[in-house]
Amino acid sequence: MVKHVILWQLKDELSDSEKAEVKAGIKTGLEALEGKIPGLIGIKVETDPLASSNADVMLDSSFESEEALRGYAVHPEHVAVADGRVRPYTKSRVCMDYEI
Repeated sequence: MVKHVILWQLKDELSDSEKAEVKAGIKTGLEALEGKIPGLIGIKVETDPLASSNADVMLDSSFESEEALRGYAVHPEHVAVADGRVRPYTKSRVCMDYEI
């Protein structure tokens, strides 16, 4: 099994209410992919970090294999969420993939 974890920081120019709306959109969009992408075992988005955090949103997902993760990266439903709900509103992205 492969874990795919991403941390995003939202753009500074977003207001608090815009950030809340963006976070909700990211969570809804990504979590809706469960059951739609081959090899995706589980997907969860955290949008309420503690004050000690320096990220705004975390994606924690699991895949059957590296091949399944590669398929997810280019799957049209994932790309639509990434292009429509994530990339326009984030200033930084950190990713770690690992095998468990």
